[in-house]
Amino acid sequence: MSRGDNSGKGNGRGRQGGNPKGKSYARGNAPLKKSNNTLKKVSDSDEIRLNKFVANSGVCSRREADLYIQTGSVWVNGKPITEMGYKVKLTDEVKFDGRLITPHKKEYVLLNKPKGFVTSTSPEKTKTVMDLVANASKNLLKPVGRLERNTTGLLLFTNDTDLEKKLTHHKTGVRKIFHVELDRNLKFEDFQKIEKGIKLEEGFIQIDEISYIEGSPKNEIGIQLMSSKNGIVTKLFEHLTYNVTKLDRVIFAGLTKKDLPRGHWRILTEQEVINLRMM
Repeated sequence: MSRGDNSGKGNGRGRQGGNPKGKSYARGNAPLKKSNNTLKKVSDSDEIRLNKFVANSGVCSRREADLYIQTGSVWVNGKPITEMGYKVKLTDEVKFDGRLITPHKKEYVLLNKPKGFVTSTSPEKTKTVMDLVANASKNLLKPVGRLERNTTGLLLFTNDTDLEKKLTHHKTGVRKIFHVELDRNLKFEDFQKIEKGIKLEEGFIQIDEISYIEGSPKNEIGIQLMSSKNGIVTKLFEHLTYNVTKLDRVIFAGLTKKDLPRGHWRILTEQEVINLRMM
């Protein structure tokens, strides 16, 4: 398993943390901004036409939405609506062909998380990952899963609730690769124990692959696993009396850190979104 960590590099192209001057956030000069990604309180006057609601969800154009409404494919609060010009509130439950939709375009943002940030969407005294993606979207984005405060690496944000649930469900089997740095060299007998699987309080943990990282000291390990349990990598090594000094997620669901410096974010490509939906 190769190192594959380009966190210190970057060519300044694309959206990187909303920093037009191309400064490296890895040096701690990221312009942190308290996130305003909170939903606006909706009043009774906040209404939009149903065809616009459907079109804004990204499933079709507004003209096509009119046709779907006429054929009874759009339901509001449990009832089919065929009336042209019908208005809905943003708080109404709208379904298109039986699937719940929201009036916001689905967005997907990938962050290379630095140390010291909590994965939380709630305002806190400490720094949160929402501060780093505050300029990525005007819509409310949520992190897919979480990384612990001192864990670095890839963290995906989206307002696509269907995809978020899919990627965090234990049956999906999302591939994750971590680079682990220990306080001492990993003994070969402990390497074999992890390879065979270890019983922890959370249950029997079987990883998919473990390897010494090519060209690195034997206290640097590559771990590949499908488990969605948070902190399981750290617990594996702590069970064998090792301290994890560095934990970096370098691959998540086929997404990599290529050209994405630490502390920067970028919007997923159309092909990347397609790949995630096909998982």
